[in-house]
Order: sequence, then structure tokens, then C-alpha cells
Amino acid sequence: VNGLQARTFGIWTLLSSVIRCLCAIDIRNRTLYYITLFTFFLALVHFLSEVFIYHTAALTIGVMAPLMVASFSILGMLIGLQYLEVEALSQNKKKN
Repeated sequence: VNGLQARTFGIWTLLSSVIRCLCAIDIRNRTLYYITLFTFFLALVHFLSEVFIYHTAALTIGVMAPLMVASFSILGMLIGLQYLEVEALSQNKKKN
């Protein structure tokens, strides 16, 4: 890893964490919710590709930790998405 790659990965991590914090603050914002979910999919695909496609990372605890966080977060957000949709439907019924 050279300095440029390290800084790029650092900025990507910072951007993802800012998006995730904003979603935690405004969890009912559907667009932000989908963007946050997408960041977890990106992280999962990135780490899986580094291990299984490019073979640039070994399946150690340092790689397994982000894989588990991304996987559990995706699962949790997909479950939470059902509640977000139900809430949106109930809000529409109240307006009508």
C-alpha cells in the first residue's frame, strides 16, 4: 500500500461513516436510508473481492470484522426497511 491508496481508503471510510451518522440522525429519510444501505453493500463487495478475487487480503480477523459488520448491518437495515415502508404507508393513510 502506498500513501495515495491509504489516503483514498481513509477518505472513503470517512465518507461512509458520515453518511451512516447522518442516517442515524434522520432514519426516516428514505433516500439517505438507501444510500447508507448501499455503503454497506459496497464495503461487503470490496472486502469479499479483495479476499476471493484479487487475493490481496487474507481471511484474518482484520478482514472478517468489516465483513461481519457489513453483513449484519445489511441484514438489520433490510429488516428495518420493512418498518420504514409500513410507516410511510400509515403516514399516507393519515393524510387521506
